[in-house]
Order: sequence, then C-alpha cells, then structure tokens
Amino acid sequence: MELYNSIIEKIDSHIGDKETRRFEYNPERCWEDVGGNQLVMMKEAAYELGGDNKPAVNYACVTSGDYADRDEILVYGPDLSEIKGSVPFARIAIIKVDILAGEGEEDTEPLFRAIQDIDFVKYHVYPKGYMIRSSSDSHREQVRVSKEAASRGITFEQVGNSYIRQYKQNPNIKAVKLIFVTTDDADFAAMRADAKKTRDITLTLSKILEGMATDCRTCNLKEICDEVEGLKELHFGQSKK
Repeated sequence: MELYNSIIEKIDSHIGDKETRRFEYNPERCWEDVGGNQLVMMKEAAYELGGDNKPAVNYACVTSGDYADRDEILVYGPDLSEIKGSVPFARIAIIKVDILAGEGEEDTEPLFRAIQDIDFVKYHVYPKGYMIRSSSDSHREQVRVSKEAASRGITFEQVGNSYIRQYKQNPNIKAVKLIFVTTDDADFAAMRADAKKTRDITLTLSKILEGMATDCRTCNLKEICDEVEGLKELHFGQSKK
C-alpha cells in the first residue's frame, strides 16, 4: 500500500522547472557531526535558512516505488556556500523501504515502526555549525549556519550525506532521495500543505493501529481516510484482527 505516493508525485511541480544539482551519496563526504544539540548565536551566524519569516518546510515520504531508486542529494537554488542572507528553505526526503502495508496484515505494524524511525532521523543529525530548529506542529525546519561553517565551505552535499548516512542505519531503507530547496519561486505553500498531509497520514495510521472506532460518521480522521487511497481499507482490515 503506497500511502504517500500521491504526495511524492507532486513534488516536482511544487519546485518547478529549475536547474538541479545532483550528488551521489558518499559516506566519506559527510560534514562533521558534533553528536548532540548545539547553539549558534545570532552574532555567530552567517545566515538562516527560513530566517526573517521566510518559508521553511520539512517532510519525508515513504514508498516502495521507483521514486527513489538510488541514494542521492538534489539541490534546487543556491547552495550553502553561495548564500549570503536569509532564504526560503525546504528539505524533503523520499525514502524507499522494503516493508509495505497491504501485502499482509502482519506488515502493518512494521511499516508504522519504520515510519516512526524515519521521522526520528531529523533529531539525530547534528552537522557542526548547522543548527536545526524543527516544529512538527507547523512542519517547519529552520537552520542557522555559523560563520565558521560558511567559511569552511559547508555544502548541501555534505549535509545531505550526513542525513542519508543516518537513514541507512535502518535496514528496511533501500534508498533515499534528499531534496534541498532554496529558490525563491518554489511553491512553499503547496509544500507546506503536503507536509501537513504527510503528518495526517502518519497520525491516522497510528490511530488505526491503536484500534480506533470504525464508525466513520463520528471519526475526526474521516476526511484524510477518504482522500488517501488505502487508508480506509487498512482501517477496516485492522479492525478484523
């Protein structure tokens, strides 16, 4: 069951016809990781991704399709070494996995566990001089880049390698396509809406596994179940256990 594919299929249209820089995953080219939370003060900052009230979006979509057939990093817009001031920002991960709900009832819970593990990755990557501030409620990810990191030539390729290295610790993950967007004319409102929808799908899947009621008339998640192909079937299939 491909719950997130309809979202994945819209990503290119949100970014538009932009020049792309593409990098193959190379674990030898990761940016230095400090292993824990860090504080970059404003006086130490070169710039912010999503700063000055500019858009900043983050979401991850899981699939078993051909949307991510190899580990790679795509950059749309200025790279970290080219940015001089605050810019809009999006980081989108398309993650190919082995586990699919719908091939058997026993696969549903492992799928959800894999999705949870993937979501936790963003809290376990700490590139030096790249301070990440995330809000799951607003689907926002804002980054403050230090002057030191900028002067040392930090790039999205290196940061992307760090993320993919963390993702690949999960044996169910077969490939990761990591997308960074800093171009001004991407449709960040549409990306933010899809980030919310991604979160709603995951929340609904969680509720299904908890044994939510099967009376659709009283369910506050009916709208997302009706919209996403396969969720309702998964819900009623789970209730038969």
